[in-house]
Amino acid sequence: MFANRTDAGDRLAAELADRGIDADVVLGIPRGALPVARPVADALEADLDVVVARKLGAPSNPELAIGAVASDGSVWLNDDLVDRLGVSESYLEDVRRRESENAREKADRYRSGDAVPDLAGKRVVVVDDGVATGATATACLRQVREAGAERVVLAVPVGAPDAVAALESEADAVIALLAPETFRAVGQFYREFGQVADEEAVAYLEGREE
Repeated sequence: MFANRTDAGDRLAAELADRGIDADVVLGIPRGALPVARPVADALEADLDVVVARKLGAPSNPELAIGAVASDGSVWLNDDLVDRLGVSESYLEDVRRRESENAREKADRYRSGDAVPDLAGKRVVVVDDGVATGATATACLRQVREAGAERVVLAVPVGAPDAVAALESEADAVIALLAPETFRAVGQFYREFGQVADEEAVAYLEGREE
């Protein structure tokens, strides 16, 4: 059980240091990952930025994720679910285009007009506060790969065992402090797990803690 996201970040940073993980850039998945990613970036003496993805909702149930898309258009689809629901190609293209644009706008807001970091040849650690399905993490990892990163590590405090295992094919290494069989939701493993406001997330990006 983690006290809060900062506590989780401190523990994750210690684990990465113990494993000898180096990074040029740490990327947090907004918004919840920024309090986790800040202590990781500080411990690794790496720059902190964001990588953004949006889930793709099912036609009849927008809350049901049939995939995710990153701000550069990198997409992951749950093919079994797409087939089972009979989702059309036209719907997938429309929702992918819309949510990719939303992800780009969100990334721009967090960077306040700053340039997208050059990841070519860099060692990158992607951080989230936890993974349940792994959909958004997968889309984010694919974006980082497409950007030419030399080595990509996903680091999370907690994740569903199946999701953690599946993500191992998307990164050079996946580090999860906890992957319990009793996993039901990420928030189950935090004593404090409130929403992270945009202003708070930006403060972590700028090196300030709210």
